[in-house]
Amino acid sequence: MTDSTPPNLRILRIFEVIADAGRPLTPTEINEQLDWPKQSLHRLCQTLIAEGYLVKQARRLHPTKRLLSLAAGLAQHATGQTTRHQILQNIARKAGETVNFVRPEIKGMIYADRVETNWPFRVLLPVGTHVPFHCTASGKTYLASLPPKKRRVLIDSLDLRAYTEHTHTSTETLEDELQRISKDGFALDLEEFHDGMIAIAVPVLDSRRRYVAALAIHGPKQRFDLDEAMARRTLLVESAKIISKTFGY
Repeated sequence: MTDSTPPNLRILRIFEVIADAGRPLTPTEINEQLDWPKQSLHRLCQTLIAEGYLVKQARRLHPTKRLLSLAAGLAQHATGQTTRHQILQNIARKAGETVNFVRPEIKGMIYADRVETNWPFRVLLPVGTHVPFHCTASGKTYLASLPPKKRRVLIDSLDLRAYTEHTHTSTETLEDELQRISKDGFALDLEEFHDGMIAIAVPVLDSRRRYVAALAIHGPKQRFDLDEAMARRTLLVESAKIISKTFGY
């Protein structure tokens, strides 16, 4: 065995290999990176399956909700929460509207942090709220970040529910917009989730240029129309770059 990982850290090495690959792997593919005795690796994988951290489907090992929740919780500690929240406060002060830090989860995008506008008329989406992928600016930045094949599989699995008359209910029109978002680096929600609400979002990346979250501003269109949203694009992009530094990028 060429790998010198101590026995009590080998499970973490398995998680690292799966995370670095960015896709489900077979035990054989995992061992191409680790070069451990096959019996030892298979025993560890079976333990992780039994404990609910991995699930085996079509010979490949997929992370379960338990493992993804663990990863999300650790990421929350690693993002430099104080720095991030100060940046959100700065954006909210300059933009005059609510600012959100939104992460992808199994149920949809989750509001992990936010700074509310001081205006009494506002759109209330508190921290911990889950919102759909297909009709929110933040959700569309996540979909646009995925490789084309993986994105298509996810889109085909979504319930393209019409929240308003502006919501994408066609995979074709949604895919067309996602290609534009992937090219331009930002997404808009033009009353697709709530009537009368406009939003703009940009991606936050980690040290390997992988998608971590979205940085977004939203507000009622009476105050925050398309022109106002586009005028805040540069502020969001520059702020997202600073937050990305907390992920090593």
